[in-house]
Amino acid sequence: MSEPILKVRDLRLDIPVPAGTLHAVRGIDFDVAPGETLCIVGESGSGKSLTSLAVMGLLGSAIRRSAAELSFDGIDLQKASRRQMRALRGNRMAMIFQEPMTSLNPAYTIGDQLAEALRLHRPISKGDALKRAADLLRLVGITAAESRLRQFPHQLSGGLRQRVMIAMALICEPDLLIADEPTTALDVTIQAQILRLLVDLREKLGMALILITHDLGVVGRVADKVAVMYAGELVETGPAEQIFRNPAHPYTRGLLDCIPVPGRITRGQRLGTIPGIVPSLIGRQAGCIFRDRCPEAIPACTGDIPLRELARGHRLRCIHPQGRRIAEEISA
Repeated sequence: MSEPILKVRDLRLDIPVPAGTLHAVRGIDFDVAPGETLCIVGESGSGKSLTSLAVMGLLGSAIRRSAAELSFDGIDLQKASRRQMRALRGNRMAMIFQEPMTSLNPAYTIGDQLAEALRLHRPISKGDALKRAADLLRLVGITAAESRLRQFPHQLSGGLRQRVMIAMALICEPDLLIADEPTTALDVTIQAQILRLLVDLREKLGMALILITHDLGVVGRVADKVAVMYAGELVETGPAEQIFRNPAHPYTRGLLDCIPVPGRITRGQRLGTIPGIVPSLIGRQAGCIFRDRCPEAIPACTGDIPLRELARGHRLRCIHPQGRRIAEEISA
């Protein structure tokens, strides 16, 4: 495996609120190498999108970001100036935002927005930028690309707008692409097309891909590594094959039980559920934050929960015996 292009160590995001401090992201670690896909999964409110915005340097001014290390290809993103970040964003680091209709400017044509993204980082004429934009639209599967350049966002379907967002993110051939829920609100057929497109482009361009989603069914089709996030913490991380074959954390197993699997789930059978809701993250947190929703909680879950390694690259934040049993099975 090549050297990671993105390194994140002990990332923390704190948000001052009237009731105190909301600890939205609490000490997470992960790496992404060129050509590798990392999927960050978890419920809404677990901190996935904030993590991606922290990497891109797009957090609100009130949010306090700190990390032992936050680097992209050797560049310290915590010390990078606004000018340095502007040169990286949209160029070597790009992001597909969750909702394309609110991410595209309704007052400008698709062509103008795509050309602007390229001309900001490359010495290129507007005419050549528009030709490049048309090529990218064709690459992401949009037909009649030249005529689409003259259209406004509201004239396109949700699937086409999402493809335009992908084209905009890829127009400078980034080394790292972050896709935040790229298939939200799309029908199942379009979801599959978008995911296949992202994987094909990752392979073609050799870029690192971070895919943020709450859908483990999506993860199983595209991920090399999986990071399961709950209430601002990574509770389980590891190679996708190990996570799906031997899910060790009760939360990971709960997420997997919610997926209808042909041959395992019969018609009319109820899917699994995770009772309760994500707890408030205001103030100091002690013990396992998942314990109030966990069917396997024991008194020791109120104490410190260290992150431990089950197998090479497979780490778990849980003290339950189930995790120890799975570790023994993996090493056997």
